[in-house]
Formats: sequence, structure tokens, C-alpha cells
Amino acid sequence: MAPTEVTDSAVDPDGLEDRLRRFATIWSRAIFPVTATSMNRPELEKHLLPLARRLRESLHARPFDPQAAQRVGAALVEAHCTDPEALSRTLGVVDAYLVLYCGAGDPEQPAEESRARCARLQHAVAAGFAHGLRERTLAEQEAIARSSLLARSDAVQALHATEARFRAVFEGAAIGIGIADLDGNVLEVNETLLRMFGGLEHHVRGRKVTDWAHPEDRPHVWELYRELVSGERDDYRVEKPFFRNDGTVLWTNLTVSLLRDPDGRPEYQLALMEDTTERRLLNLRLRYEATHDALTGLPNRTLFFERLEKALSAGDGARFGLCYLDLDGFKAINDSLGHAAGDRLLVEVADRLQSCATAPGEMVARLGGDEFVALTTGPDTQREVDDLAGRILAALASPIRVDGREFTVRGSIGIVEGPAGERTTAEVLRSADITMYRAKSAGGNRFELADPEADARAITRHGLTTALPAALERGEFFIEYQPLVHLGDGSVHGAEALVRWCHPQHGVLGPDRFIPLAEHTGLIVPLGRWVLQEAVRQARYWQRRHSDGGPLRINVNLSPAQLHHPGLVADTVDVLQRSGLEPGALCLEVTESALIGADEDLLKPLRQLAEMGVDIALDDFGTGYSNLANLRRLPVSVLKLDRSFTQGMQRHPADPVDLKIVEGIVSLAHSLQLAVTVEGVETGAQAEQLRELGCDTAQGWYYARPGPPDKLHALSLADAV
Repeated sequence: MAPTEVTDSAVDPDGLEDRLRRFATIWSRAIFPVTATSMNRPELEKHLLPLARRLRESLHARPFDPQAAQRVGAALVEAHCTDPEALSRTLGVVDAYLVLYCGAGDPEQPAEESRARCARLQHAVAAGFAHGLRERTLAEQEAIARSSLLARSDAVQALHATEARFRAVFEGAAIGIGIADLDGNVLEVNETLLRMFGGLEHHVRGRKVTDWAHPEDRPHVWELYRELVSGERDDYRVEKPFFRNDGTVLWTNLTVSLLRDPDGRPEYQLALMEDTTERRLLNLRLRYEATHDALTGLPNRTLFFERLEKALSAGDGARFGLCYLDLDGFKAINDSLGHAAGDRLLVEVADRLQSCATAPGEMVARLGGDEFVALTTGPDTQREVDDLAGRILAALASPIRVDGREFTVRGSIGIVEGPAGERTTAEVLRSADITMYRAKSAGGNRFELADPEADARAITRHGLTTALPAALERGEFFIEYQPLVHLGDGSVHGAEALVRWCHPQHGVLGPDRFIPLAEHTGLIVPLGRWVLQEAVRQARYWQRRHSDGGPLRINVNLSPAQLHHPGLVADTVDVLQRSGLEPGALCLEVTESALIGADEDLLKPLRQLAEMGVDIALDDFGTGYSNLANLRRLPVSVLKLDRSFTQGMQRHPADPVDLKIVEGIVSLAHSLQLAVTVEGVETGAQAEQLRELGCDTAQGWYYARPGPPDKLHALSLADAV
């Protein structure tokens, strides 16, 4: 790199001066052809560079002061750039390139503010240019007066030329310009301003500024006007609408500047108007598109959240009611007929929902997919929100025709109602979503009211679900063991491994609290492998410590998700080999419901394990179809009777029907070479009756509650003694 480049980079690391020079170059090229000056173009560029720097400083000034730009306009006049085209081209260059080349470098100033400041600087340049021309005219008039005796004819000609230039600039400006006295009487307007107001001069010239009041004027507009004509301020800039003669509205960026006489007293007011009507209409259109659903035309989640936040922040006893709707079975329609048909159905649903929310304070929005919300506000939302939900379900009851087919659309609605100011938007939406899923779980086509206790349970379930992976990594799970006892001699035959979760906030949780969550998330596979590893390792330890060296069986539960996992057999073999436990000492328990209707692909891994010597127990037998004939095809060696069969045996005398059922099951199981284990034994009378009926083993609180492994080891040692 050349030394000069290093020096420039060191002086101007952000390239600001380089961009400023490029801006000055563009400016000089634009106005040089219409400038009556003795300077050549490079000299003009050099002359414009400090003016460009002044514009850049004004663009980033804190606070913003456009008066410096007025001095830029006056400086153009001083440089003899007095042709009206020179001003027009200058304003064009400032509009197109000032923010582009000079807007960077200020992270606190967003692009929108830079554009707004740029527009004000353009007005200020034009005002300064007009003021400079006026001052130049006055100066030339004074010079003419002093030299009138020497060159009266030349002075008259110069005066005429100056006035002509001023008039050319005034009439040829691309923005509307108007001059009024301090009483508000419009004295002069240019052609651009006339066109903005419809082109009829008598509708503009001769009127008072105060005649152009508009209902949408911001409250402080006329206060700013009063301060200006009284001399308290030099200018102000506002967005202001005007009525045209045909009744249409003209929106403008209006900059009004005070023109003072040589003694500094207020004399005239100069108004610069930029027509922003089309830009405003475009912004309104963009706003509509940003806040409404493109498919249905309903308000989208952005607009809905704005309305909901407004409703929740209202005071003075205000209330709100929210219906959160999800269509039942919409995915099946999308999958069978395609998304185009699904979209047509959603449009029809949206139309019906819109017809349900027509009262003041009611609105319907689409959150996305097949999720809609309806909001009602007012003093009696407790009644109104129920009525609204009922109208929605009634509106959906009539069949909808899509592609020549009729569909009956059903929906589940969660309702949240209450006083404003007590909950945030996120809390309300979460409660509505939870309640909607509660309605869907209850069969759908119904609405449910939010229940804080049900919300808390759902939130707890979600918290447990998200905490499961980390809990396994942190070792928060542990295993308790419940002994399996021989009914013949009362000795400990083995134990069932029951996993527990020591949650840091909720304490010890049983498997019913987290196993369904683990199955839903897929974590049941790594969790189940961990339980198998720990239980097998513990069983091997018991075998080594058992006094007679006999086998001590360990029962481990398998979930349906584990049955479908392709690595079940390989994982089990690996665990047994690593621990040294014989396959015959392991029993895997599978629930009856998991094997109902099981095909050969599902039974294949169980058959492989059974062929290795691992026992397969059919757990919770009797809670499913209890198809005894189906037992012949299942690779099971143990039946575990559900506790419901033995509850009648706790009474005295025992229920004879229960006795007959258990006796029949035991007889059939033994004929199929299946051992029978009974769960839920809580009394000695139950144990004796089950022994007499021929049951092989039992477990329950009568023998021992689930506990740590050393407790079972103590029971085993007691049996041995």
C-alpha cells in the first residue's frame, strides 16, 4: 500500500471524508452546467466541499438545527448559482445522495430519522436560497440607488434580472412555496402549490392560513403557528392535512419559516409544502398488509396483540374475554385434499367467524394455521364471552362445501375471562392455549373455561418435560426395589425395579408423573437403558452377596416406545454381558395394552430375548382385552395379574366371583406353562387365598413397600437365615 493511502486511512478510518468528496463531486457536476460563475468545475467542487460538510454536520447535529442549511442556500446565491435549475438540481442531489454518502457513522440515528432530517434540510436550503435571493435583490437595489447617477440604466437592468431570477426560482421550484403576512393572508404562491390544491388560483391566493384548519391537525400545530408569527420561534415542521376544493385531502410535510426585516422584526412567513399524499396512502396500505392475514383478510397476530395489550391495560373496572379456537381434524383435510382446498376452507371459516363478532368491542383474528382468536371487551364479558363461543360453534356447525365435497368443521375453544390489569398478554395466551387443548382432549367441538389449577398442572408438566434431559445427565433419577415373594414359602424371589425422579423443586416424583412425558419426548429410550443398566448391576451385586449363591431375579419395565426401538435386543445383550448377569435372572415386563394386536415385527425382538433365556412378563393383565387365547402366540413366560382382581379379597368373606376369575386365570396360565404373579397384595388374608388358588409369586405393601436396594438385601438375608 502507498504511504499516502496509509495516511488517509489513518486520518479517515471510516472513509467519511472520501464519501463527502464524492458527494461534492456529484453536486458540482449537477449544477455546473446551469451556474453563471467564472469558476471551472473543479474549482466549483472545491467551493462546494465546505457546504457539503455543513450539510453533513446538520444531518447529525444534536439537537437538530436546519438553520445551517439555510446558510448553504444563501451561499449558493453568493457563489452566483442563482439559476432556478441550480436550486432544483441541488435539492435533487441532497434528496438522493446526502443520506447515502453522509448518513452513516451515527448508530443512534435510524435511517427513518435521517430521511426526515434530509427533507427538512431541503426545505431549509430552499428557504435560505429564497432569502439569499431576496437579500441579494435588496443589496443590489441599494447599490443601484447609490450609483444611480452614474449608471441608472445598468442598475435598472440588473434589478430586472435579479427579480426575474427570483421569480424563476419561485415559480420553478419542485415544492410548493407560499408567502403570507403575519395576519395569515396568503400573498404569493407558486405554480407547484397551486397544482397541489387543484390548480385554481382563487381557491388559494387571498385566503387566510387559518382557513386551512383540518380535523386531523395535531393539537400543537396552531400553537406552533402562534409562536412563529409572534416571533418566538423562527420555524417549525409538521405533517399537516389540507382540504382541497373538491373535498379530497392533501397530506403534506409542511415547513414554515419566519422572514424578518433588516431590523430583525417579523415581517412575512414562508411555507414550503411537500405533497406526501401518495406516500401516506402507501404507508397505510403497508400497515394494513402488515396487520392483516393475507389469506383470510382477518386481523393477524400483530394487530390482535396490539388490541389485546390495549384491553389488558385498560383501567376503571374494565374486563376482557378471549376465545382461542383450534379446528379439530384440519390436518386430515389438508393431507387428503391438499393445501389449496384447506385454504378455501379457512377462508369460509374466517367469514363465519367474522359474522359472529360484530358487536362493539369484539374482534376476530387469525393467529396462523387453523388457529383463530376472538376478543370481546366491556363491563359484562363474563356473559358475552360464553355467548360468543356458542355463536362460533353454532356458525361452524353447518357443513362447508370444498371442491364439491361437504365437510363438517368442528372446533375446540379455550376461554379466558377476567378483569384487565391482572395478567400479561403472554399469560393470557398461555392460559387460553392450555384450556383449548383441554377442550380438545375432552372430545372437541366444545369450549372450556380457564382453570388456574389446570393451568398450573399443565405448566408443571411442561416444566418437567423440558427438565427431563438435563435431569438424566445430572443423575437426578434413582431406583427403588419392591420384592417379589414366593407364595409357597414366603422367600424373596426377586425384585421389580421402579424408577423415581428426585426433582430439585417438586421432590421425589413417581413414574406416573414423568414416564408418559418421557415416552412423548422420546427420552424413554435412554432413560430405560439407564434403568436396565442400574437394575442389572444391582441384581448381579445381590447374587454375589446372597448367602446360598442362588439366583435373584430382577424385573424391569419396558415402555411401548422401547419395544419399537431397533436397538432393544442389542442394548439388552450388551448390558447383560457387561454385568455378567445370566439372562435367566432378568425379566422384562411389558403391559398387556402394548401387545394388543401386535404384529410379528413387534414380537420379533421379544422372541429373540426369550430365546436367549430372558423372561417376558405380561404386566397389568386384565386391564386390556384379556384375550387368553392370544397368549399362545406371545413369547411370555409370566402373567402379572392387575391389582383390580384381588381387591375383592380384602373383604371377609372374599368376593366369590373374584375367586373364580383368579382361579380360572391361574389354571389356564399354568396349562400354558406360564407363571402367575399377583400385584397389590396388602393383607395376609389376600396372600393366603392367592397361595391356595395356586399363584406363584406376589408383591405388595403386605411384604414391603418399594425401597432402597439395601432394604431388599436385608430381606434376602433374613430369608436365608
